Amino acid sequence: MALFGSSRGSSRGAVPGGPRPHGRPRRPRPNPALDPTTDPAFDPTTVTPVTPQADDVAAPRRRDRRGRGIRGPLLPPGMPAHRTRAERFDDLVLEAVEAVGRRWAEQLSGTEFAVEDVPPSDPAPWESGGVALGRCFPAESGQPARVVVYRRPVESRALDAEDMADLVRDVVVEQVAHLLARTPEEIDPHYEGR
Repeated sequence: MALFGSSRGSSRGAVPGGPRPHGRPRRPRPNPALDPTTDPAFDPTTVTPVTPQADDVAAPRRRDRRGRGIRGPLLPPGMPAHRTRAERFDDLVLEAVEAVGRRWAEQLSGTEFAVEDVPPSDPAPWESGGVALGRCFPAESGQPARVVVYRRPVESRALDAEDMADLVRDVVVEQVAHLLARTPEEIDPHYEGR
């Protein structure tokens, strides 16, 4: 007769000798009949110690207990592939600024260049429709002139890495042209308007 509510037996759903309800296998229990140390005739002085050979030494454990592998970065911080998309975008903007700055260094002295993720929700008066890819702010009230490139809109418009480099260069050239009141072709003869 089975007792209901007992901690053993069928009330828990476990069948003696069968699978356990949570799916874990039973741990093997040591068999004292197979253990030589339980034999009264066992003499520990007659056992020769086994020394591990170079091939027998196990490598250090490289996985965690659930088999997902080691945690942490896959690449060291100094590797080029470790850089984030934002850092690579900053590098593209710096290259474009250096290219423009070689020709217009005097006029751009003191100008700050920045990268922001998205433009603010209030468009500038000259921006008609669409999302701004960049903005220029003239020097006023003690603040230096500033050119800002917006990363997310540029990334969403670019088709690939090469197209993104061209688009960043075009945005920087256009904003510098607005700032200096010139045409983009004057700023960069290789300008390709989109």
